[in-house]
Amino acid sequence: MDPLGADDPQVIGAYRLLGRLGSGGMGRVYVGRSAGGRTVAVKVVHAHFALDEEFRARFRREVGAARRVGGSWTAPVLDADPEARIPWVATGYVAGPSLSQAVSDEGPLPEATVRTLGAGLAEALGAVHALALVHRDVKPSNVLLALDGPRLIDFGIARATEGTVSLTSTGASIGSPGYMSPEQILGKGVGGPADVFSLGAVLAYAATGAGPFLGDSSAALLYKVVHEEPRLGPQLTGELRDLVAACLAKDPADRPTPERIARRLAPADGASGLVRSGWLPGALVERVSRQAVELLDLEAEAIVPPRAAESSKTPETPESPVTAPSAHQAHAQAPETPSPADIPPVLGAFGPPDPSYGNGIPPKDPADRPAPSDAGRSIGLSASMGGRKRPKALSCTLVLSVAGALAAATTAAVVFHVLPGNGGDDKSADQGSAQTQPPSPGASATDKGSVPRAFLGTWQGDLTSDSGIPVGTMTITFRQGRTGQEVASGRVKLSVLRCDSTWKLISATPTQLRLDSRLKGSEPQEGCSNGSTDERFTLTSDGALAYNAKDEAGGNPTGTLRKLQ
Repeated sequence: MDPLGADDPQVIGAYRLLGRLGSGGMGRVYVGRSAGGRTVAVKVVHAHFALDEEFRARFRREVGAARRVGGSWTAPVLDADPEARIPWVATGYVAGPSLSQAVSDEGPLPEATVRTLGAGLAEALGAVHALALVHRDVKPSNVLLALDGPRLIDFGIARATEGTVSLTSTGASIGSPGYMSPEQILGKGVGGPADVFSLGAVLAYAATGAGPFLGDSSAALLYKVVHEEPRLGPQLTGELRDLVAACLAKDPADRPTPERIARRLAPADGASGLVRSGWLPGALVERVSRQAVELLDLEAEAIVPPRAAESSKTPETPESPVTAPSAHQAHAQAPETPSPADIPPVLGAFGPPDPSYGNGIPPKDPADRPAPSDAGRSIGLSASMGGRKRPKALSCTLVLSVAGALAAATTAAVVFHVLPGNGGDDKSADQGSAQTQPPSPGASATDKGSVPRAFLGTWQGDLTSDSGIPVGTMTITFRQGRTGQEVASGRVKLSVLRCDSTWKLISATPTQLRLDSRLKGSEPQEGCSNGSTDERFTLTSDGALAYNAKDEAGGNPTGTLRKLQ
């Protein structure tokens, strides 16, 4: 937890901010205090999302769904303002580290703690599923460890960045490679059993210090989740081991329900009974206590208003406070469901694998903090929403090892496609930026150093690697520009992966563009290669674009693109 910086707001809605918890692909997270004295975590989305009306509509819908979630083992959504100049959402603040941070710093948890953890999370998921909702991003960084029990956090906001059940490129994730269910990886319908699979992986991590699927890349993790049996360490024994193994069954129908899990782990008084006797080991109790002291210190500093006059000037401060809805109003808000009728509405994640929330106390020696493993990272997809008036950056080259690992062994049953629910966003979002004439192979550029008119507009097509493996669907929008300038933006989407890129013009002829691509944004896009310095788009006699790239990490993809009308 850090003090507020010069560019941070002092007030968000009805909440006075005390410090910054972190930031990620979705936005910044602050700790705040209401007028009545309640401590909250306030997430303020990045400013570029605020420019997109489609994002606002999805944000509004997801907040409505998240407000319905309650129960003892979740951090509830208390307040939000999708209509603010910069949209924000406030949730209950949980004093305690994330599970990922606790295990990273202190090692695996004792069996009694893991049993209590599993019982609490199972009861939380039972409450979520009873509302016909799916969390979809149960992972160690979305589990907080408080003195009075575990909390499952990060419901309902990141999905607003995409409007589908895919991931977000700057780290706002819905799913992490080592914790996603097989059906989630393959882009199939996702329901409550997907959360149970993720819960099993989380419990294995808590008990052993490592996820049940290990690999040195996202591709290896995805492949093993789909095709290999989990590796459960020797620390997992007896009934707990059997239960975790059942949760990790490949077939969703073979997994236990959250209610059954809770009964097996806490048959008498439920998770609350296990918590009452003290559930955290001493080192974590000390850690949580230090975090509470740090919060009090921040409150004491915040009493002195050194920059009160500046708070009204900050660009991230909403123009007016919003009152939290009553319990009746909150429960009356049913989410709109853009997905097919047989798939429950999905609650996404607020942010990336979490420095943004729950990790407020640094380890005793920051220099000794282990780097996060691949198993705890999120696969990136685009977090920039362009809307109908602003073209989206779409990525050019995907780490082909991901596609290769899945496509080579999953056969025709693996469907590489854009997940449902987008409603044609790619087409409508990109077309708004370039109303152009149809391509003409004979058209010439007005200047050898600029983009010929025939290329202008939005193009789309499927790509394959040099070994014939599907790479994904490329959508790219060309605009006018000269050599050395950025002349295109686009994306490649493959099942649950999406990479966003921009392109600079290297050279142009009347029938061919040679471009240099780079991933968009300052945040890494996991599962995406760094781009290619030689991608060529060539007009063909039938008005299409032949695409080929020299990108070994991406499998030297090729394909045919056609203009979106």
